[in-house]
Amino acid sequence: MTPFVYDIALSVPFRGLSRRSGVLFEGPAGWAEWSPFPEYGDQEAAEWLRSALETATHGHPATVRDRVEVNGIVPALSPADAAARAVTSGCRTIKIKVAAPGDPVADDVARVAAVREALPSARLRVDANGGWTLAQAAEALRLLEPMGLEYAEQPCATFGELASLRAMETGVLIAADESIRRADDPYRVRDAGAADVAVLKVQPLGGARACLRLADELGLPVVVSSAVETSVGLASGLALAGALPDLPFACGLETGRLLAGDVATEPLVPDDGWLVVRDVTPDPALLRVHRAGPDLTSFWLDRWERVSRIVEDQG
Repeated sequence: MTPFVYDIALSVPFRGLSRRSGVLFEGPAGWAEWSPFPEYGDQEAAEWLRSALETATHGHPATVRDRVEVNGIVPALSPADAAARAVTSGCRTIKIKVAAPGDPVADDVARVAAVREALPSARLRVDANGGWTLAQAAEALRLLEPMGLEYAEQPCATFGELASLRAMETGVLIAADESIRRADDPYRVRDAGAADVAVLKVQPLGGARACLRLADELGLPVVVSSAVETSVGLASGLALAGALPDLPFACGLETGRLLAGDVATEPLVPDDGWLVVRDVTPDPALLRVHRAGPDLTSFWLDRWERVSRIVEDQG
């Protein structure tokens, strides 16, 4: 499995990033992506590599549906830009980023209000990435609840804060993301009664099959989300969404539009808010276009060697 390092600009800043990079490689069952965020340590990145190796070696799990509804994603933009992006997504569900560092809650309220005005019938959800304190989250949800939120994703950082917020009965469902995928024990969210919805991402949780087991054992409705990957990585998330027995919510898999380019000639972007479940094979010409420079390639290949040894040692 020869690793290929890609580097693609983002069309809008997202999650503090202006570019996305990672490793693509081909195994006996097809192509896979390994792209843990740069700040993640090697032990955490090992779960991402297990996921990629599973995809390349064994392929995707069998699916029960051939298409998946997705939510449009709106970064922490100005109200006007947020509304415009929500409309152009073509999706009936919109996820709006809130709680950006240094931004007051009033900015979040204005952003959500602009999207609601532009799309009166859309299902709206917000994602704070754990950026609010418990008090801030309670106040934010009090102000946002009249706008008809479907749920708030990771409004606070810890599962204990999520449980406390949920006990306040704000009228807004609570979804857990980081408190599952970055937790030593992902079941603590369930045991503490800290969430109404589980957000699962294939790479951080060790692969689609591990996610299917986790979804069954958590006993919560599941939303599959992406880690801002190329279409190769998105295909794994889409396969998980296609394999879940129940899928009551739209999934967070519209992130391909955040990239200014892709490695596939037919990238995974939604049509009228839906994605077709399918495999993705990179185009050699596009791989050449998006090949990372020497320094970034060295960073990723060194990381690949270190993390591969961890995976091999742990079996």
